[in-house]
Amino acid sequence: MKKIFAVHTALAMIEPTTQLFKEHLPNVKLNHIVDDSLIQEVIANNKITPAVAKRLVNCYHMAVDAGADVIFNTCSSIGEIAQFARKLVPIPLLKIDDPMAIEAVETATRIGVLATLATTLAPTAKLLKTMADERNKSIEVVEGLAEGAFAAMMSGDCDTHDQLIIKASELIADKVDLIVLAQGSMGRMASELEKVTGKIVLSSPLSGVLGVKKYLDQ
Repeated sequence: MKKIFAVHTALAMIEPTTQLFKEHLPNVKLNHIVDDSLIQEVIANNKITPAVAKRLVNCYHMAVDAGADVIFNTCSSIGEIAQFARKLVPIPLLKIDDPMAIEAVETATRIGVLATLATTLAPTAKLLKTMADERNKSIEVVEGLAEGAFAAMMSGDCDTHDQLIIKASELIADKVDLIVLAQGSMGRMASELEKVTGKIVLSSPLSGVLGVKKYLDQ
């Protein structure tokens, strides 16, 4: 049985990740490594600090030491460190948002990026542009920030979290052909946002887990 270690920077990602693996990859052993101080430090400094990078890489090495066959990184805010860390670990390190980004640039030209954290907007936009460049495609990225939504979720106010995301989606809907949700914690809202905006809405948790499945099947 393959052992997958999901590395999280938010406790909220454990349950949805677990459920998706049960549904799509029931025959793998899923383990979790969580350090929510990482995202807190990124938010406080509005950037990835050297200390965050060091601790995150340590999490990846912990997974290797525990016998992981694959590491599944679930945080988009620190995606650049995950990309770099692929050179440092001897096992595959898959990012939750790569499959979503690939699908987005292969589907649309005007792409909206919706986030609840400012620190996730730039990395996601950069990822989309990188994927587009690799495919010799020109895209336009429109950013939408649901200010206050992340804080609402952390305080347990899911209704406010959801309403702020809906409001932010309405502000960019007319400017784009497709919307990507920059954070895995937003994934459960994809269907509702499609109804509200009339646009295709892609989320990383499902596409990310299906990416792991595709990798293992190959």
